[in-house]
Amino acid sequence: MATLRGIWLRFRPFQVSFVIVGVFVAGFFLGNQFTISQAQSDTVAPPEAEAAFEPFWQVYNLIQSEYLEPVDSAKLVDGAIQGMIEALGDEFSGYMDPSVYPLMNADLSGTVEGIGALVETDEETKEIRIASVLEGSPAEAAGVQDGDVFVKVDGEDVAGLTQMELVTKVRGPAGTTVQLTMRRGEELVEFTITRAKIVVPNVEYKVLDGNIGYIKMRDFSADARAKLDEALKALDVNSLDGLVFDLRGNPGGLLTSAIDIASAFIKDGTILVEDFGNGEQRTFEANGSYIGVSVPMVVLVDEDSASASELVAGALQDRERAEIVGETTFGKGTVQTWRELVNGGGVRLTIARWLTPNGHWIHEQGITPDIVVEWTPENRDDPNDPQLKAALDYLLQASVQQPDAVNQQ
Repeated sequence: MATLRGIWLRFRPFQVSFVIVGVFVAGFFLGNQFTISQAQSDTVAPPEAEAAFEPFWQVYNLIQSEYLEPVDSAKLVDGAIQGMIEALGDEFSGYMDPSVYPLMNADLSGTVEGIGALVETDEETKEIRIASVLEGSPAEAAGVQDGDVFVKVDGEDVAGLTQMELVTKVRGPAGTTVQLTMRRGEELVEFTITRAKIVVPNVEYKVLDGNIGYIKMRDFSADARAKLDEALKALDVNSLDGLVFDLRGNPGGLLTSAIDIASAFIKDGTILVEDFGNGEQRTFEANGSYIGVSVPMVVLVDEDSASASELVAGALQDRERAEIVGETTFGKGTVQTWRELVNGGGVRLTIARWLTPNGHWIHEQGITPDIVVEWTPENRDDPNDPQLKAALDYLLQASVQQPDAVNQQ
């Protein structure tokens, strides 16, 4: 299973990081995921590395024989792997220990087990709080509210934890319980919540004034294309005067989903190119799932639109299928492969660059919108949205000038 996933966490004011206490989505990477059986063939040390690793085994044996207290071997191995990956100096390569890797795997399925809440980090205090409670979730049933701050999980203080560390503590198998201590204002509130299987809401859609369709996609999970098709059908999209596809804040997802999404709007031809740096390239074409959307289209992006979002926006821009509106995107243009390890953890390693159909490498530059509209919301529910307004203005004008068709590519 190929994915578009890069590991990054950045927060705009009032920007919800898409960490559901049931789902972690902090940016995606592009690459391939292999099975554990395939990974086992890599566990034998190559002869040329034996001498290089003699100091490692020397330190390992010294710790085991002479350190003041017993040390778990798995802890030493985790530390050694982490050190090797960090030595690469690549922010998008990384190690996921056995407690984290299963979460990353499950999060792309669209269905996870947890309490059902989106969380965010306060940039000033670094506290983690509830950004949104999902309707019908165990968190809602227990009385958890937006803005509640995590203090303890199962009696353990969570101050200073990262979102991923918190998520690993709050999530768990459906039917089990978790004890949460939350701060609401000046008051501490206790909750006992029974975890459940959560279907993660990914796509929302509606018809806006001017007979313009609107679809927002939060990530490129396994069911993203199916949800997009449902939305397009429900909107009866070709009866509309235009379509806004909102990828703002979307950190990415599965490579297959990104190609599926782009292929919904692009009939044939190149979607992206992988460049492996040794002269070898691999071209990904539209996969034949084009569904004939004929109305003018705008893609909304911002500085938190990353990786798979940039891939789709870049393909639609290069193929002249959509106008890109908003802010310059995050700028992640490298390719990672995701390998499961025999200890239950996993590593991601940068192996290539990815290029837009016209050969642009967007790494650390991002996708530049055709219409640039800067916007920092005053709050999470800010009704002012100049980016959406610019998209609607463009589509309303396009529908007057070209009422019958758009460039079908």
